Amino acid sequence: MPEAENQERTLTYVASINEGVREVLLEQDNAFVAGEDVAQAGGVFGHYGGLLAEFGPERIIDTPISEKALFGLGVGASATGCRPIIDLMFMDFMGVCMDEIANQMAKMRFMFGGGATLPVTVLTMSGGGMSMAAQHSQCLEAWLAHLPGLKVLMPTDAHDAKGMIIAAARDDNPVFVILNKASLGRKAAVPEGAYEVKIGKAKVVREGSNFTIVTIGSMVYEALVAADQLADSGLDVEVIDVRSIQPFDSETVIDSIKKTHRGLVAHEAVQFGGLGGEIVAQIQEQAFDYLDAPIARIGAPFCPVPFSPPLEKVYLPNAEDIVSKIKGTLGI
Repeated sequence: MPEAENQERTLTYVASINEGVREVLLEQDNAFVAGEDVAQAGGVFGHYGGLLAEFGPERIIDTPISEKALFGLGVGASATGCRPIIDLMFMDFMGVCMDEIANQMAKMRFMFGGGATLPVTVLTMSGGGMSMAAQHSQCLEAWLAHLPGLKVLMPTDAHDAKGMIIAAARDDNPVFVILNKASLGRKAAVPEGAYEVKIGKAKVVREGSNFTIVTIGSMVYEALVAADQLADSGLDVEVIDVRSIQPFDSETVIDSIKKTHRGLVAHEAVQFGGLGGEIVAQIQEQAFDYLDAPIARIGAPFCPVPFSPPLEKVYLPNAEDIVSKIKGTLGI
């Protein structure tokens, strides 16, 4: 067998998004994509490129610049038998359509006693690192995770991006897939064809024995760099990629803490009110007797994301911050 046939196929994160959406459209005749610039332009980051030519304007639909109307479309279409994929260009624009999200999409199935099903998938971009300033760089996953009725996913790599998009589109509930624009060019092994990444399951991306870092999205890569650096200090660090924000896989996190007895939670979102506080609380409630040190947290400062590249670099948490925080907490 030629050597090339034994090599894993790799795709960029942005290409895996495209492939995941395409698999959904091929599988589900009642699925369509709607959003601003998704058709003619192929999406602001090119992640819908080629889909208009393949599936036509009835299934790849450019909408007016009205996020509220776009989400109203998603709610109505899903409640009446379609399985829409709604593209929210930047997560920051979520505030424009929060009533549709919080009071309609998240609540309708409950308020109709289960008589309405809303199989709507929302794809949106979050995070900094591209000098897009305060209105295009936020991480607002905590907003969504606080709303009963929604599922919230944050795939870190290309493999998970494709698999989570497919899993979301097959789910009969509203599912937000929060994509990270700083990871668009990163490559990973991605199988051909359709596959799912299970909703509600975290992933141990690096096994370790005496310290746990629980992290999300692009911060996974920073945590892995930090883990390598901390090895020089005698720490064998386990890194957990949360992946599924809601439902949250507390079992994997608690099992790791019971093994390592020490930990830190890191995310790119503003630290105050972020998901890290919830994870720390769950660890304290379920594994307090196993802790040999306080659980630490890393997040962004309580400040809008700067436009200036040097300021943004200081603003965003990184591996150096993780290492410093862990050493300070442990006194090493």
